[in-house]
Amino acid sequence: MSPLRCRIRDCARRIPRGRVSTYGDVARMAGSPRAAREVGRTLATLPEDSGVPWWRIVNREGTISCRSHGTEHQAELLRAEGVEVSAAGRLELEGYRWEGDGE
Repeated sequence: MSPLRCRIRDCARRIPRGRVSTYGDVARMAGSPRAAREVGRTLATLPEDSGVPWWRIVNREGTISCRSHGTEHQAELLRAEGVEVSAAGRLELEGYRWEGDGE
């Protein structure tokens, strides 16, 4: 696994329960602000038992866009953590967004 993918996984693990980050947020936290697509590719290839909370990462508009794990499954996992997700897979970033330590 590449060093960037390792940093992406580490950053995703730090997102607190009940909070979300965007693909771009995780890319910035991992030290590669232009690597949002690489964040998506990394999450899409995670094994089910990776321990990485991939469901806490949404797009910059606050919409679920993860196709590999299933959008409804991601919405269910977020709701179980107290995040309000609409039937269309959208949430209010202002209330749930986490952009790194100290936020």
